[in-house]
Amino acid sequence: MNQKLKIATGLISLGLLATLIYKLTSVPGGMFLSGLFLGGMVIFSILVGGLLLTWLTKLVSNRFNFWTVYFSLTAIAFVVFHYQIYSPTLKIVVPENYTGQVSLIKSNVKDNILTLDNNGIGYLNEWTFNRLYSKPIVIDEKGKDLTEQLVGFNPSAFFGLGTTSTSENQIEIRTKSFEIVPIDKTGEKQYYHTNISKLVDKEKLN
Repeated sequence: MNQKLKIATGLISLGLLATLIYKLTSVPGGMFLSGLFLGGMVIFSILVGGLLLTWLTKLVSNRFNFWTVYFSLTAIAFVVFHYQIYSPTLKIVVPENYTGQVSLIKSNVKDNILTLDNNGIGYLNEWTFNRLYSKPIVIDEKGKDLTEQLVGFNPSAFFGLGTTSTSENQIEIRTKSFEIVPIDKTGEKQYYHTNISKLVDKEKLN
């Protein structure tokens, strides 16, 4: 029984580790370090910390095999880490033939507003805004897939982060943005700029 439990927890822990490493390849980094490198440091800490915690646990009780306890602890830690780096993949709808900046604004809405207006503006609730880093699915109102025309902020982070204020300088506006470029400019950043402060729906701001 203990042998089967050890194998089962080991496979679960290994599977979670493998999916974590894969997911970290798309997580934005910080400064000059990639998300994979920073996440790798966290994983290393989990693996080493798991050994120490398992050793302390075994001092209290010898009921379970050392490796069963270790795999169980690391699996729990990997699940928590999975949740911490989770990002939803949004499906955004833009006007037909739209090119320009897409601005997703942190707002007080309960449900995300992902059908954008003619200025490329949509609204995200706080939870989505804080979690979002995955490249979205973007279609126009006719259902055309615009994936090839999307250009992100840089190779390691798809969304550009921005902070501005309303035209009266009373309310802070936080945005996540990217570009939709013409088909003949695929992959080329155009540095579009939308004056959010004059176009945003102020009633939706926090």
